[in-house]
Amino acid sequence: MKPTRFGLSFLPDAAPDTRSPKTWFADALSLADLADEAGLAYVKMTEHYLHPYGGYCPSPLAFLAAVAARTRRIRLMTGCLLPVFHHPLQLAAETAMVDAISEGRLDIGFARAYLPYEFDAFGIPLDESRERFQATVETVIRLWTEESVTAQGPGFRFEGATSLPRPVQKPHPPVFVAAVSSPESFGWIGRKGLGLLITTGNASPSYVAEMANLYRDSFQAPVPAPAEGAPARRAPEVVVSMPLYVGETAERATAEADYYLKRYYAVWGSATKAWDHVHSRAYYGYTGLSQRLTQMTPERMRQAGNAIVGSPEQVAEQIQRMQEILRADALIWQIDFGAMPGELSRNSLIRFVERVLPRL
Repeated sequence: MKPTRFGLSFLPDAAPDTRSPKTWFADALSLADLADEAGLAYVKMTEHYLHPYGGYCPSPLAFLAAVAARTRRIRLMTGCLLPVFHHPLQLAAETAMVDAISEGRLDIGFARAYLPYEFDAFGIPLDESRERFQATVETVIRLWTEESVTAQGPGFRFEGATSLPRPVQKPHPPVFVAAVSSPESFGWIGRKGLGLLITTGNASPSYVAEMANLYRDSFQAPVPAPAEGAPARRAPEVVVSMPLYVGETAERATAEADYYLKRYYAVWGSATKAWDHVHSRAYYGYTGLSQRLTQMTPERMRQAGNAIVGSPEQVAEQIQRMQEILRADALIWQIDFGAMPGELSRNSLIRFVERVLPRL
C-alpha cells in the first residue's frame, strides 16, 4: 500500500462578524505557504455563494492561482467547482489557464452542488442538477483533449470549438468528483475512471469506507486513443477531507477545538436550513439535513470519527485507525474550521508537520 498523502482543505465558514475576508485569505495563503514548505501534497478550495458557509470563495481558481504564484511544489485542487452554474467553455479555458500558471500542478474536483438557495439564485432547477452536472463534466474533458468540439447539453450548445489555452498536463489535469451519500453517484464516478472526493461530514467512517469500496469496485480505467497518450488515471483514487486539530495536550486540544467545531457545524446547519421545506427527487434524504447537522456536538464528532482532535500522539493513533477503515490515498485536513483564528490553525498545522507526521 502506498504511503498516505496529506494536504489542506479550505471551505471558508466565516462572515464579517467573525473574520474579515482580508484576514481570512491572508491566513489561508500563509497556511498554504507552510504546507508547501513542509512537503504536503494538496491545497484544496471549495466554491460556494451567498452564505457564510463557503461564500467567501465563489472562485476556487482565483484563490489557487494566488497559491500557485507563492508556492513551488504543492498541488492545487478545486474541491469543488460546481459545473451546474458554469458553461463548459468557461470551465475548460479557466482551468487550463491555472494549470499553465501553476506549471501543471492543478487537480480538478467537481461537485454537483446541493444548496437550494444557490440553485434559486442562478435560476437552475434542483431536479436537473445530475443531468447538467454529468453533461458539463464530460464536455469539459472533451474540450481539454479534442479540437473542433461540437456539443449540446442542458444550458449549452456550440459547434467547432477548440478551447484555449490547452492544458499543460496530458491528456488533461487529474479529475475528481465529490460524492456524499448516493450509491448511484459513487458508481458513476468509478465507471468514468475519475477520482473520488469525499468528506466524513456527518457520516460514520464505516459508511464512508463502504461507499469508497463501491467506487473502487465500479472503477474502469479509461482507454485512450494512441494519440492521446496514457490514461488520465489507471487506478481508483480516494481523497478524504475532515477537520483536524492538534493541541499541545489532549486537554488543551479539546478545549481549543470544541468551540470552533461547534461553530463549524452551526454555520453548515444554517446553510442547509434551506432544505427544511424543499423536496427534490435528485437529492434523496436531504430534506431535514439541517436538523441532523445542528444536533452534532463536538464530543459526538470526536467519538464518531468525524473530526480528529488530540495531542500529537493521540492524533497519530487516530489517523492510523482511520486509515485501517478508509484506506484513503490522501487525507486532507480542514485546518481552520469554524473561522478559527489564524494563530490557532497555524500552530495546529505546525504540530501536525513536526510531531505527527514523523509518527506515521
